[in-house]
Amino acid sequence: MNIGLFFGSFNPIHTGHLIIANHILNSNKVDKIWFVVSPQNPFKGVNELLDAESRLELARRATLKDGRIKVSKIELKLPRPSFTINTLSHLAQKNSEHEFSIIMGSDAYNRISEWKNSEEITKQYKILVYGRPNFSIENIMNKKTEILDAPLLDISSTEIRKLIKANQSIRYLVPEAVRKLIEKNHFYKK
Repeated sequence: MNIGLFFGSFNPIHTGHLIIANHILNSNKVDKIWFVVSPQNPFKGVNELLDAESRLELARRATLKDGRIKVSKIELKLPRPSFTINTLSHLAQKNSEHEFSIIMGSDAYNRISEWKNSEEITKQYKILVYGRPNFSIENIMNKKTEILDAPLLDISSTEIRKLIKANQSIRYLVPEAVRKLIEKNHFYKK
């Protein structure tokens, strides 16, 4: 089975993530998608990062009724910070029956050369790249990279957190179950 790995802090997960996942699944690029919740991205600070277990629960609630999507907490069990190559190696070793592809936005793809063991990643794994506003794709690394004709969505977790802090509505930006859990627990208010 071809599994698309959608890595991210998902701080919080939002409808943009879900629309991209649905688009990729509908285009038959992968059979299933695993949202891999990262406890700590090496390129991001932890100041506004909700604890990993809460972000996992938000992602689970967002995808609960979609059997094509699984939420993975594998990176919570691995050393930190989370390096994609370590996660890929671990997943390949434990799940040899699957083939893995990586899903990422054009913003992340443009920085892939800065990743640990980036050459190994781009040689061994298919990379599915979706466009992000204001981030054109600068350099296609190899034949295993596929640029998707996916919807261009200007929704970001950063903007959602700003709205929450400003006591403004995030309705329709996140699934309703996610919105309710954020409000119930006062996530992102500090």
